[in-house]
Amino acid sequence: MFGSPTKFPGAPNADWGEQLLSVVATQVIRHLFTASDRVEVQVDCAPPIKLLQGQLDRFQMSGNGLVIRQAFRTEAMEFETDAVSIDFAMLLQGQLVLRQPTQAIARVTLLEADINQAFQAPLVAQRLEHLSLENWPDLPLERPCESVSFQHIRVHLLPQNRVALQAIAAFADGPTVPIALQATLSVERRRRLRFLNCQFDAAGLSTGDLAELTTTSTDSVSTDAMHHLSQMASERLGELLDGLVDLDRFNLDGVTLRINKLETSGDRLLFNGWAQVDRVPRSTATPAAVVAA
Repeated sequence: MFGSPTKFPGAPNADWGEQLLSVVATQVIRHLFTASDRVEVQVDCAPPIKLLQGQLDRFQMSGNGLVIRQAFRTEAMEFETDAVSIDFAMLLQGQLVLRQPTQAIARVTLLEADINQAFQAPLVAQRLEHLSLENWPDLPLERPCESVSFQHIRVHLLPQNRVALQAIAAFADGPTVPIALQATLSVERRRRLRFLNCQFDAAGLSTGDLAELTTTSTDSVSTDAMHHLSQMASERLGELLDGLVDLDRFNLDGVTLRINKLETSGDRLLFNGWAQVDRVPRSTATPAAVVAA
């Protein structure tokens, strides 16, 4: 898969096996991501001779700047397993193959800037564009509009798992209005990211560069109507984002991810959870977790 495994001097022994496993595992993990700043692997095995039988006491991986599909960057990611059984014969061929499923503790750190960049990715943007207005009653618009697109979404992380969002609602053949809301991040069933207690943030409409991106004129829409339209659009964006991220749709072959806890800390969003690894993925899969199908 990765060519001939790295050769080490001398006859095979436990130290040689640990080096070989580190090289192969690092190569496999790097191939799961579009790019990576750093990937490190540590293997614990006592007595060391067990490694030659494919038995590991613990396997640790840590990385920084890991990018999935050129758009979804994680600032840091760590996985740590308990006992692991691997096929040592396949390791000699440059492949990492599990003999049986294993579980790993997972820790992931996202930067606020990377979250905002992810909203610009085509996979996410397409879920926020050309949305029907069929269930939007009493829109204060001069003429009927068929759809709306949410654009220029910006997320600001707040203490106590709160987030503030600003965006633009562009109505087809209609006005472009600013929207702003605040919500509390939570996890449902350890797999679905929720935006709870979404509230329209009127004060947020006047901050940032929203005013420069809007085209609504008070000549065509009154100030009160524009405020009402911004509130409606803000509430709908909150409803749309709630449940949009579902880890069951993270199509990483052979791996099931679960979140036990999330926490905002400054400009970082921290996830703690676990992963059920049935087999080691061989390539990057489409990160469909970002959007619910």
